[in-house]
Amino acid sequence: MKELIIATRKSQLALWQSEWVKSFLEKEHNIKVVLEGFKTKGDILLDSPLAKIGGKGLFTKELEQSMLEKKAHLAVHSLKDVPSFFPEGLKLIAISKREESNDAMLSQKYPTLKDLPKNAKIGTTSLRRKMQLLLLRPDLNIISLRGNVNSRIDKLKNGEFDAIVLALAGIKRLNLDSLVNYVSVFSKDEMIPAASQGALGIEALDMPEIVSLLECLNDENSVIETTIERDFIRILEGGCQVPIGINAQLFQDKIHIRAILGLPDASEFLKEDFLINKSDFKSAGEKLALKFISLGAKDLLKRAEAMI
Repeated sequence: MKELIIATRKSQLALWQSEWVKSFLEKEHNIKVVLEGFKTKGDILLDSPLAKIGGKGLFTKELEQSMLEKKAHLAVHSLKDVPSFFPEGLKLIAISKREESNDAMLSQKYPTLKDLPKNAKIGTTSLRRKMQLLLLRPDLNIISLRGNVNSRIDKLKNGEFDAIVLALAGIKRLNLDSLVNYVSVFSKDEMIPAASQGALGIEALDMPEIVSLLECLNDENSVIETTIERDFIRILEGGCQVPIGINAQLFQDKIHIRAILGLPDASEFLKEDFLINKSDFKSAGEKLALKFISLGAKDLLKRAEAMI
């Protein structure tokens, strides 16, 4: 092939991700790579929380359609936004080297969560973050916050929020820490990240010549970690519509797994934290999901959906 076309959302973070893949592929294969911008429903419908309008698939459907119509060969996603199942003809080809997967709090006035005043206004679009924030500080006033990262930071600076919570990966990729006074990173014991947070997923047409060009983007450690996390979500049938966090972190021949799910108001939850051998990663996500189900996870998630 002489040219690859990447279908991309037009947000600043999506463009950064696509440009990063473009640069990598051009250096690796000496091939021309171009970006084709699309608006997705997730970029247009900003008035409602994601959980109420269909979840994270809203950020991928238009990009997938462009590939199926042969207008593009691949799309670069934040892997946490990618559903477990793909349309016929498309495939998740590669998972990139992972950025730090933690969440972080941004504020103009308050250095850390404990410094926030009582009933402080916190902006986040994530029910997972809302639940865990309330576990740390039950007094907080959690308010839904949609839009691109720059518009969210503008609302913080305008005083609409005392703090907002974003993925550390996006903060680092776009140098957002230079735009605010304080960035406080949550430990994974304080806030368990979303499945696949910090990793990029490269979805493409399932054609041998395209697959062979993209496989160089795969990172073994990221594949191991996100396989556990995505299997956990897939078996539980949970996404951004419910408060659920899962993180696997590889340390040499061991993997540290943390998982949590519960009700948005944090009144009930299940949580696990343990180590496994690296060699057991292929079955770990499914086994953990089945354990959660045996403890009542399905009922809890059903009740969580009813509260949205």
